[in-house]
Amino acid sequence: MARIILITGGARSGKSQLAEARTLQLGRPAHYIATAEAHDTEMAQRIAEHQARRGPDWTTVAAPRDLTGALRATDGTAPRLVDCLTLWLSNLMLAEDDWQAATDALTEALGTQRAPIVFVTNEVGLGIVPENRLARAFRDAAGRVNQQVAALADEVILTVAGLPMRVK
Repeated sequence: MARIILITGGARSGKSQLAEARTLQLGRPAHYIATAEAHDTEMAQRIAEHQARRGPDWTTVAAPRDLTGALRATDGTAPRLVDCLTLWLSNLMLAEDDWQAATDALTEALGTQRAPIVFVTNEVGLGIVPENRLARAFRDAAGRVNQQVAALADEVILTVAGLPMRVK
């Protein structure tokens, strides 16, 4: 079974850079499974910054909603970095897909993977209760997705102000 690492934290906490380094420690080359979609200029710029930071050791696989399919397609070839679970969840919810069924399929697939996987996710439940229904539903769903993946992970790291703290 593959080694699974979950890296969580707040926005701009250093999660992605830590995850990139950890993935390359597991082997080179590596697959970067990207869940972000550039729906506006600002997001396109963020994606470009991430791509510019990565070098030739990375192959990018776009998987805004079919994360399980991307993991199956890349298994056994190289370590994988999934960045990030919360964007994947957001894509599913906005498309009105069954996010819980997709999460169940993901966690089931994790038990059959051979190559290592590093997941990045956001810790979104540390603030105030959101004022609108969609934001509350997202916060709750993100917590559930994170719990399901963390339960299967060999290692869980919380990143705060660029500092990694091992949780599991």
